[in-house]
Amino acid sequence: MKAQQALEPKTTEKPIFVEAEKLINRMEEMTRTIAQRAYEFFEERGRRIGNELEDWFRAESELMRYVPTTMTETEQQFTFKAEVPGFKANEIKISAEARQLMIEGESEQTTEETSEKVVFSERRTNRFCRSFGLSAEIDPSKVTANLKDGVLEIILPKAPVREAVGVEIKVA
Repeated sequence: MKAQQALEPKTTEKPIFVEAEKLINRMEEMTRTIAQRAYEFFEERGRRIGNELEDWFRAESELMRYVPTTMTETEQQFTFKAEVPGFKANEIKISAEARQLMIEGESEQTTEETSEKVVFSERRTNRFCRSFGLSAEIDPSKVTANLKDGVLEIILPKAPVREAVGVEIKVA
């Protein structure tokens, strides 16, 4: 029975589409959280100037998951793929506008209470947020997304190019 289940293809799930404003607000919140953590690193170093960027990247890598992405383009569409293993479709939010794509994901984390102080941990965060500018306008109403085997695929059909229209000037 288990062997048969392993051979069956996994079902494709659909992520949630949301308004851009919701994701922009979440991105601002994440930026503030990263800035606060970077400042904590700065203070831990004795407030010495010169490593602010290193503090920022350290905070970002601690609080956000790196998501490898690929975007390809044809004359008809953009195809966006992101590796998001461990995320369920309902944990990913997508916003597509005329020239911008935003994705965000956050999965449930379980925490264990312990009396020990954590000195080092290599666990990854279960949160990401990315924004991508597009070189051509898309039709947001036709964007589709699927999550299968830990890969998020978003198809962004391009909007038809509007030809310039001549306007006749009437003499009054």
